[in-house]
Amino acid sequence: MHHLLQSHFGYQTFRPGQGEVIQSIVSGHSAAAIFPTGAGKSLCYQLSALCLPHLTLVVSPLLALMKDQLEFLQGKGIAAASIDSAQSKAEAQEVMNRVRSGELKILMISVERLNNERFRQFIARVPLSLLVVDEAHCISEWGHNFRPDYLKLPVYMQELAIPQVLLLTATATTAVIEDMGNKLGVQAEDVVLTGFYRPNLDLSVRGVSQHDKLASLIAWLEDKHQHSGIIYVTLQQSAELVAGQLKQQGIAAQAYHAGMSAEDRQQIQQQFMSGASKLIVATIAFGMGIDKSDIRYVAHYDLPKSIENYAQEIGRAGRDGLPSHCLVLANADNLNVLENFVYGDTPEAGAIRYVLEEISQQQGQWQLVLNSLANDANIRLLSLKTLLVYLELLGVIKPAYSYFAEYKFKLPGKSEQQLITRFHGERSDFIEALLQSCDKARTWYTINFDQLEQIYPSDRQRVLTALEYLDGQGLIELQAKTMTQVYQVLNSPYSIEQLLELLTEKFLAKEQSEIKRIHELLAFFTGKSCLSRRLGQYFSDEQLRQNCGHCSVCRGQVALLPEVTPLAPLESFDFEEVSAEIVNKLGHQASSVLISRFLCGLTTPVFTKLRVRKLRGFALFEHYRFARVKDWVDSHLS
Repeated sequence: MHHLLQSHFGYQTFRPGQGEVIQSIVSGHSAAAIFPTGAGKSLCYQLSALCLPHLTLVVSPLLALMKDQLEFLQGKGIAAASIDSAQSKAEAQEVMNRVRSGELKILMISVERLNNERFRQFIARVPLSLLVVDEAHCISEWGHNFRPDYLKLPVYMQELAIPQVLLLTATATTAVIEDMGNKLGVQAEDVVLTGFYRPNLDLSVRGVSQHDKLASLIAWLEDKHQHSGIIYVTLQQSAELVAGQLKQQGIAAQAYHAGMSAEDRQQIQQQFMSGASKLIVATIAFGMGIDKSDIRYVAHYDLPKSIENYAQEIGRAGRDGLPSHCLVLANADNLNVLENFVYGDTPEAGAIRYVLEEISQQQGQWQLVLNSLANDANIRLLSLKTLLVYLELLGVIKPAYSYFAEYKFKLPGKSEQQLITRFHGERSDFIEALLQSCDKARTWYTINFDQLEQIYPSDRQRVLTALEYLDGQGLIELQAKTMTQVYQVLNSPYSIEQLLELLTEKFLAKEQSEIKRIHELLAFFTGKSCLSRRLGQYFSDEQLRQNCGHCSVCRGQVALLPEVTPLAPLESFDFEEVSAEIVNKLGHQASSVLISRFLCGLTTPVFTKLRVRKLRGFALFEHYRFARVKDWVDSHLS
């Protein structure tokens, strides 16, 4: 292990925890590394992969995370690659060939890639030593960034016969650590938690009114803005506004948010990484995968979404171990905006009923396309995935498999006869039947599995294997479209009404849990004891037994939040005037929840489809509490 550490990575010693985690993996155990951001979690799988006989498969939530880690590995001469949506067909094919040949040691994919039938076909034929789950807290409902697709990982691990798993995260509370371990089979003794305290980070919280925020930020940046730093805001328009105001004051700043094109975002990120741009004003879209060691400061212009988000975001500062500053400009003005994001994720009872009635009409199997169902039921995609997971846990449905509904191919520069005569005997007969059974357009052949079955009985698996082979040899150019999920419908003991009540309660409990998380955040920032010590305790770390001595609370500056800026009473607005356009647009769908979401600026699939952002009244009440707006809307509709 030490020889590999020196020869491949150029390090003389392991950082705390790394040696123990790698030892667990090379000894044949599954393990978890709970290290703070920037503490070297990635090395745990990178070095382990060199010790293991077969491929290490890394599941990561974002392309940016993969890109940075791949560049690092390739720079160290380690055979690593990714298969991702940004690649061309030829690039993905080249990576697959390297995996098949055994040349690659590490393959990185997004969790969604495992939903892809073609990919699972391919990877099932490759011996795997280790599954690495990056940002592993995403598997837990109690985590701050629950992703339903992560819940399928234990099933995939079993299907693909992967003997070991390594979980990596920086932000896991005791409940989350236990949940992750239970789901993926990591024993408590193989969980390595190194401690959360970063002595080089100076944490400060200031109570500042919305009116005084900019002046306070500019004063704080005076001796810092020549260095690299990030300022986090909640809303996309705030990123543009704050960056523009800083530029007016002579401070070079660039906005970054999800509303920009992918090209613009990539360019800004590259400029920041190279040092050409020093200061980024960003929503949380910026940061995942930013492995820049010399970020000297991180400021939160608006409150972060949770303590976990705060910890992740400040963890991007000072990775080189040098002193770095973290500031939160706190007031409760933005609290309603944060809470409203949570309310926007909770599906309406009518939307849940729509899904339940769809299931009740199925005979044995239920086939669905997620995006179509999200639009039809008017449920946000992530909430729909969560709903399906809840239905699995309640024994209503069971995932059977997923497949592409449509496979198409064309013959690049060849005739049908040329393709048939490339093969002999039974294979030639199969190719002829395949071509004969297809639905043909001018250049594209669409596979008709039913028709093929009648002419030349072949199971779906055999057909797909043949198509992959032909595609790999360059004899056809294959395309797959429309991912379809197939569930087995179980004999549920529940009626639709009982399920509706249970699921509504579950989503409301999740909603309240998220709201509680926001209020814990506020209590954390206004608390009277050491910030560094309390942050460690939140993440199960009791190693810092005394106060840090250098946070704002230790300096005697407990944050006092100013009075909330008063908002105009809702009663002073004309309901007909602000809601007429959306009510007209929605027609019979115009419920009080949808009208309230529109007025609070909360998007749903039906709003995207109807393009409501330009309508009068959209986001007019984004700073008002959703529940209060809904009461006001109800009073006018009743």
